[in-house]
Amino acid sequence: MATDQLSKVFSALSDPTRRDILLRLGDGDATVTQLAAPFSISLPAVSRHLKVLEQAGLISRNRQAQWRTSTLRAEPLKEATTWMDHLSHLWDERFDRLDAHLAALQGHMNNTTSPPATQPQRESEGQKNDRPDV
Repeated sequence: MATDQLSKVFSALSDPTRRDILLRLGDGDATVTQLAAPFSISLPAVSRHLKVLEQAGLISRNRQAQWRTSTLRAEPLKEATTWMDHLSHLWDERFDRLDAHLAALQGHMNNTTSPPATQPQRESEGQKNDRPDV
């Protein structure tokens, strides 16, 4: 998908009404009147939303007799998802490298800040020696 088309898809998806329209179209084709029913907006406003979705390639509109129905087109959504998955993998790789780097730093910090090794203490002269005299 061309970057310009991908921008149109994300722009179309940025509006909650258009996302709701897409969800409704996931159940099957619908007319403008059917799509407008759950919203408190005018039919012309719904038509403008449909035009944006159509320009983004997310729906197609067909005339059947006197009715004009809208149909969900899944391909642009799949392409947008593929693009986001790719980006997600890139970020996962960066976070994995950061985790490894931080773990190495933590290990280095633990090695340099640990107390010095203790020397065995000598028994004082007044203490009993458990070693046999030779």
